[in-house]
Amino acid sequence: MAKKRTYKHTNNALVLTGGGARAAYQVGVLSAIAQFIPRNHACPFPIISGTSAGAINTTALACYASCFQLGVKKLEWVWKNLNTNHIYHGDPYRVLSHITKAVFGSFQADYANRSARSLLNNAPLRDLLNQVVDFKRIDNNILRGYLSAVSVTASSYSTGDSISFYQSEAHISPWSRENRRGEPTQINSEHLMASAAIPMVFPSINIKRQYFGDGSIHQLSPLSPAIHLGAERIFIVGVEQPKEPMHANENNPHPPTTSSVAGHLLDSIFSDTLQSDIERTQRINETIALIPEDIRKEQSGLKNIDTLLINPSHDFNAMAVKYFDELPLSIKILLRTMGITNDSESSITSYLLFDKNYCKELIKLGYEDAMEKEASIRSFLSL
Repeated sequence: MAKKRTYKHTNNALVLTGGGARAAYQVGVLSAIAQFIPRNHACPFPIISGTSAGAINTTALACYASCFQLGVKKLEWVWKNLNTNHIYHGDPYRVLSHITKAVFGSFQADYANRSARSLLNNAPLRDLLNQVVDFKRIDNNILRGYLSAVSVTASSYSTGDSISFYQSEAHISPWSRENRRGEPTQINSEHLMASAAIPMVFPSINIKRQYFGDGSIHQLSPLSPAIHLGAERIFIVGVEQPKEPMHANENNPHPPTTSSVAGHLLDSIFSDTLQSDIERTQRINETIALIPEDIRKEQSGLKNIDTLLINPSHDFNAMAVKYFDELPLSIKILLRTMGITNDSESSITSYLLFDKNYCKELIKLGYEDAMEKEASIRSFLSL
């Protein structure tokens, strides 16, 4: 039987950001942390918060909060055996059929029962989630004390708000701030599908008569859900990466293509707000430190939040170029119509390349990056 939490800090939180196929990097980081944890020990993060593809990883961990190493191994097995057909339809007939339905759907009357439109159909992802994620285990882990809370953030196209669906211990109350709020719920595959619905690429998801898309879109404060759930120390796996020009030409620079601009927009959605939120948290910590301790105790809402961020040491885009030919032919043709080729500088490929060899390389990179910071991680988590 797994051991309950015996760590010094029971308010440790894990925050995993989005990024499509790039989320395989997170699994590598978690795999390294699993090396620092005794076998059969509970998850060192009683609070887990995720967005987009990171929401899928966090929910999977929450299902195995009683045994951290087992949860990480299961996640690693899934990512190392992925192919694009597990995430979205890639065969020519279904790709063409999906696009054709979207085109003809635009001519439907307003009163018609329309389906959500998108570039790709990610129905296979729903099947995969229902097959590998046992959502019933979340409540069980909360009741047994292995988990305090797990949250999945999605963006409401209906209201423009960032909604964090969370499942937690009874004492955690819903919250509401400007353009963001927390809603208690029983998390299921639809919440994950909504959180991971990359804008325009995957279809929006209808939950309780509201349409939701990728949680990174309106998420101005990525650390907020974890803090509202009680976090005081937040370990973050980000996706901000060093730029490694693949075809640099300093003597004759060319303007960015439409696909490159689209890739930059996706990069901004998934990474820019996180860095700003961390900087804001650090400034608030400095301000709180100036307040006398007796006054701080009277103000229950004031608390110091420590953070540790792990970002990739190499450019995902440069890594994805090597595996472009692993994409289904129909997807490659579709991308080529958008100006994306095997030597394109667009980052879109790195989001859509759910290929096991590419994912294995990302996992390996995450593992190595985390192992290089072993001392910092051990100290931060008091391991």
